[in-house]
Amino acid sequence: MPPPGQKYVLRIALPLRAQAQRFGFIVLLALAFTLMVFARTEMMVVERFRTNVLDMFVPVLSALSHPVGSVRDVTSAINSWTMLHQENVQLREVNARLQRWEVVAHKLERENAALKTLLSYRPGPLASFISARVVGGSGSAFVRALMLNSGSRNGVEKGHAVMDGTGMAGRVVEVGQRSARVLLLTDLNSRIPIVIGTSGDRAILAGDNSDVLYLDLLSPKADIDVGMRVTTSGHGGKLPSGLPIGRVSAVHEGGVKVQPFVDFDRLEYVIVANWTMPVFEPVSASKDKVVGGLPGKGEEHEHASEGSPP
Repeated sequence: MPPPGQKYVLRIALPLRAQAQRFGFIVLLALAFTLMVFARTEMMVVERFRTNVLDMFVPVLSALSHPVGSVRDVTSAINSWTMLHQENVQLREVNARLQRWEVVAHKLERENAALKTLLSYRPGPLASFISARVVGGSGSAFVRALMLNSGSRNGVEKGHAVMDGTGMAGRVVEVGQRSARVLLLTDLNSRIPIVIGTSGDRAILAGDNSDVLYLDLLSPKADIDVGMRVTTSGHGGKLPSGLPIGRVSAVHEGGVKVQPFVDFDRLEYVIVANWTMPVFEPVSASKDKVVGGLPGKGEEHEHASEGSPP
């Protein structure tokens, strides 16, 4: 049994506890209403009190945030070190592959130089490049063309190839003093001789005013697969060989489609490339001169006269 003093305390505390539970909600509601009224009437006092409370708790929160920030920095540093280690391993592998390719490239370079010397190789034409800005389009659904802000005074001439960083976009068809018009590869009137992949199959690349090109005059025996690279062939002497154009995107009975590398809707700056193609001059040879190491007709007649009886 509890002692008499404890019985007395319990006899007093239990009714008070019951009364507090009964009127506690009402007291809290009244206190909240009083604080709201006080905040409305004494705004300066409430604001000063709130500022003082914030001034007391900000140093505490700042001190508590330092360990959290330190843990975050350590975690970020560990993640960075892990990523750097992985990138370092990848870069070492890439570097090893590049070193192997460097050895192969030096070997091929020496073989190429020796073969050029053996064949008396004449190097191809060097290109000069002119940067230009696209200032306008064709403005028509039936013509795919661009206007450049560079013209003849900048060295642009008719027939020059126009490229961006990914591949060939078109050719210059009209030149002014300060402007030039470029016919895009996707235009209906565009025709470019091309070569496909490493097989050497040749065709004519044509446009149809859509975003996809197609091949014309392709041999029926050509073995074409999707993904093959399409480049200029250099036939006709207007363009050099090897300019990248696109890749084969579809092969079906209706023809072969080519997806160009260039995004024609986002052309802003282009390069006008000028390859000075070699000019072949006709060789004039008289009948009495040796042409190509063979005797001329005069020599043959003299030998025949010497060998014939008088």
